Amino acid sequence: MEEERLTKPQSGSILISEPYLGDPNFERTVVLLCSHDATEGSFGLVLNRVSNLKLSDVIDLYNDSFDMTLGIGGPVQYNTLHYVHRISQLAQAVKLGEDVFWGGDFEMLRNMIGSGIVSTSDIKFFLGYSGWTPGQLEEEIDKNVWIVNNNAANKLFNLEADTLWRNILRQMGGKYKVLANYPVDPRLN
Repeated sequence: MEEERLTKPQSGSILISEPYLGDPNFERTVVLLCSHDATEGSFGLVLNRVSNLKLSDVIDLYNDSFDMTLGIGGPVQYNTLHYVHRISQLAQAVKLGEDVFWGGDFEMLRNMIGSGIVSTSDIKFFLGYSGWTPGQLEEEIDKNVWIVNNNAANKLFNLEADTLWRNILRQMGGKYKVLANYPVDPRLN
């Protein structure tokens, strides 16, 4: 029963790349699956890759003290801005899990930021996204490219990006805890 729960992706699932993936776009990444549909495909955001850009580099802020580093959501359409947050009152936001939301009314968000209602600990912004065509993600999961965790989305605001991959695997325990210690280059062991 536990294995089945971990292998069925859904909106709000966390995808953890296997340590020997080899694709530089997704090596040792943790992806929040924002949308998963059998006919539309899947959309997600890489949670543990950071860019060298700040939010103020891509939009005008109403509150200069709010500036933050942007994440790299994936290799698709770097010219798009996406966000996940803990702002339940943001109109049109999609609930992904307990206290985790995706998107929402951007002008309302900007006004909330400007008035200080939202803090930088409540939101993460990303350039680009990760996408899969219908059936592609399931195929990759069957080939052991991704480990699926349906109970970790609420941790994304509590763990640091640079240790997120390792910490999520450790918290999953068992065989996943062993994978967390897999060397980046096993030939160097």
